[in-house]
Amino acid sequence: MKIKNGLQTGTALMLLLMGMLPAAITHADTTDTSLPVYLDGHPLSFETPPVIEDGYSLVPLRAIFEAEGAKVAWDDNTRTVTATKNDIVFTYRIGDMMAYKNKDQLDMPIAGKIIDGSTMIPLRLISETLGNLVKWHEYSRSITISSANEYETKIEYGVNLRDAPNTSAQVLRMIPKSENIHVIREVDANWLEVQTKDKTIGFLSAASQYTDYANVASADKKADELLAFGAKFLGTPYEFGAESGQTKTFDCSSFVQYVFKQALSIDLPRVSYNQALKGTEVPLDELRKGDVLFFDARGLDIGHVGIYAGDGRILHTYSKEQGVHYEDFTDKWKKRFATARRMF
Repeated sequence: MKIKNGLQTGTALMLLLMGMLPAAITHADTTDTSLPVYLDGHPLSFETPPVIEDGYSLVPLRAIFEAEGAKVAWDDNTRTVTATKNDIVFTYRIGDMMAYKNKDQLDMPIAGKIIDGSTMIPLRLISETLGNLVKWHEYSRSITISSANEYETKIEYGVNLRDAPNTSAQVLRMIPKSENIHVIREVDANWLEVQTKDKTIGFLSAASQYTDYANVASADKKADELLAFGAKFLGTPYEFGAESGQTKTFDCSSFVQYVFKQALSIDLPRVSYNQALKGTEVPLDELRKGDVLFFDARGLDIGHVGIYAGDGRILHTYSKEQGVHYEDFTDKWKKRFATARRMF
């Protein structure tokens, strides 16, 4: 589902959700419009502000229904609004204490009204009519509305579903391998907001080993962040067996480990042959920026590692003369190439 082009983006919708949030939120200051609100991953606002009456939120019906692809009609004679989407027909007459979804009566906690030319109805009816999920996120004081009915993303490796996008957040449950989910949005480079088939909204790691979800633009941004951070250490001296976590010297694998941890919060093992067990394998002709390249060295099948920097270049370290440096991915290196792994 796509947001209609004319719908403005922003955050004012938080006001209209107070009737559905916990009691502490219901009585919040209605002048606070700073909280982000997302409909299927897109931030929303309205030209006609919502209002709060008796603890319930009245919202502009047309804007929300049209954002979800419904057609809205107004009968001035009967003061009745009709919204139609697929096989759902929602009908409401201004002032009544009930509305109708097809022939089913929906009792209203408060009567709708016209404010500044907009038909305003309680938010709860949006959920009851269109089957949306509404989720309040305490960690960020933000709200998600999801209308998803398809679960297109497959879990590749068991991963925790959390109530906030950080590893210290409460675990709602573990999503097992092969279960399908819907990705609502990318929170940042490390976390996805998702909806599960049991109608739960939560957050899981965006690391590539957990799902088959792919977003080229997001991956490119992460790669740029990774390489920009790594480039800060150009010329840093090479030392075989360099201590992890410090930046005075690096060897090939301590450099890769440090850059991935600091730039993208991705934990990798200390040595190259263990790093090569992480992520997913990538063919040589499908490399993209940020992929990790492994080579034979010192009699080992995997004894050297570097980061593919795009445009046929590698960012790595192995030389006391050069330290951390960029180098062309020439035939010299391709003859020693062992594997490439994608970590995000």
